[in-house]
Amino acid sequence: MKESDLEKLKFPIGKFEAPATYTSEYISDKIAEIESFPERIKKETLHLNDEQLDTPYRPDGWTVRQVIHHCAESHMNCFIRIKWALTENNPVIKAYDETLWSELPDNLKMPIQPTLNLLEGLHYRLTFIMKNLSDADLEKSFIHPENNSEYRIKQIIGTYAWHGNHHLAHIINLKKYKNWK
Repeated sequence: MKESDLEKLKFPIGKFEAPATYTSEYISDKIAEIESFPERIKKETLHLNDEQLDTPYRPDGWTVRQVIHHCAESHMNCFIRIKWALTENNPVIKAYDETLWSELPDNLKMPIQPTLNLLEGLHYRLTFIMKNLSDADLEKSFIHPENNSEYRIKQIIGTYAWHGNHHLAHIINLKKYKNWK
């Protein structure tokens, strides 16, 4: 497989690109994408059988099952990070090894329905808090210890909207490639 083909499989919608300006329209659009994510991923995956769920979306990539569980884990971390940023002054957050998490038994074997349910409740709470942020709240931030970078809540909203769309595209593209309905 050519490297350019592998890159398209890894980043089917491209890498995240931050806007030049975080307008209120941009923030609202991204919150709407986050809000609709659980329903969109459920629509694409609930009918898949175990063999399909255990199919990697690319060579050496995660299975559909792992992608679904990863989204819940990543978005739980997003929720907690936003809460820290809102309640502490520029806290250093806790990083986690998503690759090691993806190899745990729940990510490898657990049915997806409980995780889809978790995503519904989590995204309800996530978007509820996001819709109620003031302009000052959007500027609050945290420090990520892996790169010592500061991330503002407004950036996190854009990043996690992209994150859900990115992984959803992995699943949709695999379904098209495999001709799964």
